[in-house]
Amino acid sequence: MTRSYLTLALAALIATPVVAAPAVDPALTAAINGPQRSAANKARDAYRHPAETLTFFGLKPNQNVVEISPSAGWYTEILAPYLKAKGSYTAAGSDPAASERAAKGVAAFQAKLAADPAAYDKVKVGVFAKGVYDKATPAGSADMVLTFRNVHNWYIGGFAPEAFKAFYAMLKPGGTLGVVEHHLPESMPDAMQEKSGYMKQSTVVKLAEAAGFKLVGTSNINANPKDTHDYPKGVWTLPPNYAEGETDKAKYAAIGESDRMTLKFVKPK
Repeated sequence: MTRSYLTLALAALIATPVVAAPAVDPALTAAINGPQRSAANKARDAYRHPAETLTFFGLKPNQNVVEISPSAGWYTEILAPYLKAKGSYTAAGSDPAASERAAKGVAAFQAKLAADPAAYDKVKVGVFAKGVYDKATPAGSADMVLTFRNVHNWYIGGFAPEAFKAFYAMLKPGGTLGVVEHHLPESMPDAMQEKSGYMKQSTVVKLAEAAGFKLVGTSNINANPKDTHDYPKGVWTLPPNYAEGETDKAKYAAIGESDRMTLKFVKPK
């Protein structure tokens, strides 16, 4: 009986086709390896896996793509040159009128674009903040909206539901929302989402589904099993922030950057 069961199980396993990961577009590889990227940003590819992540989301060079909260432009260095010839890239960042810090951040981002027109002269700059959503992206015009490690900010700030509704409005029917976020295990207290910088996958999915999105794929591309998720100063304890300074820095360096969920949603047609 046991041999028969094992034989059947083995036969089923052999009969199951192996589905290869999608091939990475050579043009995307070229953008990732391009001279417009800083050495410091390239060094973080080991944690952020841009080729695998963007391929998982289904990025194509002819798409109209909006990145929400690009910060200093880590993904801008890849997306802008990749989409320049055939597509469109909008960086929807902070509202410079919100604070002096926000204004300085926007000015630094714009200076980055101006310093390398060969890579960035086609970039559109929009605004995405509480109560101020991107005006550079007409409703129903985006093929893809991307955001990397930002959901916790909107959740803590009390406008996550509105943020996801704004993404939904930007996208064409059938368009994709790609989300990478610091991952909090479901077994840990919900309250940790209020201040740790980590979010539960179930929470992010509920926010997206409440806005009308459908979850169509998840990936462990950006997972980190070394991350214990329970640090004195939240996710910012880990690199690259090292919020504890020199305290246990070697330990946190050995852990690396945070454990992250990678989620693909679509706006139904």
